[in-house]
Amino acid sequence: MSKRRDPLRVLIIGASGVFGSRLAERASMEPGIALTLAARNIDKLRALADRLAGPNLKPDCIALDRDTLTALDLSGYALVIDAAGPFQASHMRVVESAIAAGANYVDLADGREFVCGFDRFDEVAKGAGVSLVTGASSIPALSHAVIDDLTAGWQTIDHLRVGIYPGNRAPRGLSVVQAILSYVGKPVRVFREGEWQDVPGWGQIHREDIPDIGRRWASVCDTPEQDLLVKRYQPREGAEFFAGLELSLLHLGLAAMALPVRWGWIRSLRPIARPMLAVARWFLPFGSDKGAMSVQARGSDQAGRPIERRWLLKADANHGPYVPVLAALAMIRRFRDGTGPEAGAGACSGILAIEDFASDLQALGIEYAAEAKSGFACAPASRPAAKRKIPGGRIAAV
Repeated sequence: MSKRRDPLRVLIIGASGVFGSRLAERASMEPGIALTLAARNIDKLRALADRLAGPNLKPDCIALDRDTLTALDLSGYALVIDAAGPFQASHMRVVESAIAAGANYVDLADGREFVCGFDRFDEVAKGAGVSLVTGASSIPALSHAVIDDLTAGWQTIDHLRVGIYPGNRAPRGLSVVQAILSYVGKPVRVFREGEWQDVPGWGQIHREDIPDIGRRWASVCDTPEQDLLVKRYQPREGAEFFAGLELSLLHLGLAAMALPVRWGWIRSLRPIARPMLAVARWFLPFGSDKGAMSVQARGSDQAGRPIERRWLLKADANHGPYVPVLAALAMIRRFRDGTGPEAGAGACSGILAIEDFASDLQALGIEYAAEAKSGFACAPASRPAAKRKIPGGRIAAV
């Protein structure tokens, strides 16, 4: 793709939501971007546009519903970003309309079926000369960028483990609650002990120790990450993804509410998403604003020695909700600068590197570091950790 001279016309669908508004905020600071905000409620959009400041003109605002839009609504935009969701059991209207309009497309999808089946658009996207990218979010875009860095030069990868643990005071939206409730209590296919197994959604409850943050609850989630980790890295033993709620009452309460689904008494908890969101908001004053993301890899290094590495991101001051939008922000820059992916369709895996996130993480004051233990089976416990710099100016223990 050649470098653009005119501003890149970008449409963000769902711009008034938890993630869409944060993407709009960061994108409005980027030069060379002509931004349009879209959502159902035009008044919320206009209030958001009034708050945004940056080198560009104030964003345009249009009332748009992702469930009823057409190719005509997307005509004239170089890049369409779907930040609305939820993507579990979602239709493909936005994708199909983007293709028909000749617009490139990026989303923040976390729906397993949606993301893992996205490559079915590859041929038609190539024929239309557009690039379609799904999952430009914390997973798989950021997680895979981290794993690529952690495991560079390894001979084998045995086990991968990714976890996301938001602080309780982080803002939450309806689409996020709907996404979680869509799989709670239902069988979730995961790769464990060298084979595919079914486990209950929001099951495998345990505690994770996170440095400087403390112990957080964790449960298995149904995300495309489980499939994409296995497809890209081919771990020999397992690939797991967990997430957790900070407050025990909410995390364990959701696990208890999953039982009627596990027993077959009801089909899904998704219909009660709105009252569940209301209940969750009652507890916003409790807990903290500290969130974390953890990526762990175990395998053998270049010399065949056992190695285990862990990357940890820590965010406070409610900056955690910015992390899921940074991959989409990086993709905006790619398209603006003429370095976007070639025509075709696929997940945002292997497209971005950790360096694509570094400046934004640093600007938001979000800390991240990697630690490694090479030859851990034989290394003396008293051996001091060496230090090295990693992108963003952080110091990592090695």
